[in-house]
Amino acid sequence: MTVPVYETLRYEVADGILTLWLDRPDNLNAFTVTMANELVDAYDRASTDDAVGAIVVTGSGRAFCAGMDLSSDGNVFGLDGSLRPTLDDMVERYDDPEIVAGVRDTGGRVSLAVYRCTKPVIAAINGAAVGIGATMTLPMDVRIASQKARIGFVFGRLGIVPEACSTWFLPRVVGMSRALELVYRADILTAEQAHEVGLVRDADPDDDRLPAAYTLARSFVDGHSPVATAMMRQMMYRNSAAPDPEQAHRIESLAMFYASIGEGIEGVAAFREKRPADFTGRVPDDLPPFYPW
Repeated sequence: MTVPVYETLRYEVADGILTLWLDRPDNLNAFTVTMANELVDAYDRASTDDAVGAIVVTGSGRAFCAGMDLSSDGNVFGLDGSLRPTLDDMVERYDDPEIVAGVRDTGGRVSLAVYRCTKPVIAAINGAAVGIGATMTLPMDVRIASQKARIGFVFGRLGIVPEACSTWFLPRVVGMSRALELVYRADILTAEQAHEVGLVRDADPDDDRLPAAYTLARSFVDGHSPVATAMMRQMMYRNSAAPDPEQAHRIESLAMFYASIGEGIEGVAAFREKRPADFTGRVPDDLPPFYPW
């Protein structure tokens, strides 16, 4: 697959790991509509790229992402203030270009791209991650923070509300009470404080988040079936939001059935023969026919 060239990102693949760099270092990697569109493209591209087993997202320079770029004229969030959308519009005209460009939250479109991604995603937070810089990490599977990381859900201080599907993800990451406290207080957390509330997996004492992120990413990829990994990722996110465990049972039954006649054959044979498995399945070509249910 051709390596894309982006205006606000760097897309670098090595040893099965995609490093996705937010790359506006002179602007502390501040988020723009262009960055949103490029991130959506990058995640969708990685989902179908056989060379990518896992994704590490980090920032160029001294910041991860310092939030929305507020320097532009007009509506700084890239929305069309002349419209008066209704909830019906958000259902019936969801994919209407006018609604997509003028109403739908740009961060939310990015979070949905992460959500539907078929590869594990790790945030390596190297500095300021504020506003959308914080919320864009919530759909990622693991967050690792350097000692320089500063994380804040500061929406209330700007008179706005949480975005990027964070009112769905944040309570699932830290619990409802913690989530409400974080958005009510709108504090800037240190790496240690973010670790204490369960927002990040590690506050890296060596202040070098990338080696830890790469080690973790390789543990997700090496010797594993990419088809099974893609299925597990989607099953966890989707089934955990189902109204009852019976829905999970339906999906797990189908998933196990197709695994048992697919990658599971090689996995069981390798286990019996005490050798490394040679998984040949590809994503998305070999995902089961009911995906993504």
